[in-house]
Amino acid sequence: MVSPTPLVLGIFSVFLPVLKMNIKSIMMKVKIVNKSAWPLPSYATEKSAGMDLKADISAPVSLAPLGRAVIPTGIFIALPEGLEAQIRPRSGLAAKHGISVLNSPGTIDADYRGEIKVILVNISDETFVVNPGERIAQMVVARYEKVEWDESVALDVTERGEGGFGSTGR
Repeated sequence: MVSPTPLVLGIFSVFLPVLKMNIKSIMMKVKIVNKSAWPLPSYATEKSAGMDLKADISAPVSLAPLGRAVIPTGIFIALPEGLEAQIRPRSGLAAKHGISVLNSPGTIDADYRGEIKVILVNISDETFVVNPGERIAQMVVARYEKVEWDESVALDVTERGEGGFGSTGR
């Protein structure tokens, strides 16, 4: 009987270079129209997941405590089917100033062709001023899966069950 070990190792050695592949080499081109006064959104570092979006406003906008405003970016994109752009808060604005994205994460669908706008909210107790060109949010482009519903009368039983909102710990 011939041992399957050499065959398995041989197959593994064929796929090993693929497993070590640099993911950066997979880059997708996405059409973008920039009507703002600022450069295109870009990654701050080589390993950043999100690109900063800037406020495309002609004058400062004041956000009162608990106030919100829709801030234009001047950016329009055409994502391929199967991708979405998620609009997320910038951690520095959130931690230092209490500024967040209200519908976080906001989703830009592949068939949307309008301007990307960001709903900012001030959850601090001080007025915050958004200045022209200020980095106001991050945009992360991500893949998603579509589902087909399998309507049922019951679901399988799990250890967690219907527990939610802190049921697995603090």
